Amino acid sequence: MPTAQEESARRFYSDLLGMHEIPKPPQLAKRGGCWFESGAVQIHLGVENDFRPAKKAHPALRCADYGSLVAKLRAAGVEVAEPGDIPGVRRCHIHDPFGNRIELITDLSAQARNEVLT
Repeated sequence: MPTAQEESARRFYSDLLGMHEIPKPPQLAKRGGCWFESGAVQIHLGVENDFRPAKKAHPALRCADYGSLVAKLRAAGVEVAEPGDIPGVRRCHIHDPFGNRIELITDLSAQARNEVLT
């Protein structure tokens, strides 16, 4: 993430994706950035002075309530691209405020395990 953009990260990852911010260890906190988690998943955003977003490589996050999350993101003005190219799987691609690509995915097995990202 770019320098001094922690509030933008919090609005996106906490307010929109519903993840919880977790404290960084004191030695790392002075470098800036934010860490977030939901269930067993953690996303660590570090600060880079010469930041370039990850536009191809990306995490895929399983969502307990995919439809509601996608509706919430669209209502907030986040562009959601749903390719529909994997049979039996609902998924989409979004970008965080810094241009990093994120895949949101759900399928029947994820719902059965009740893995959470709400």
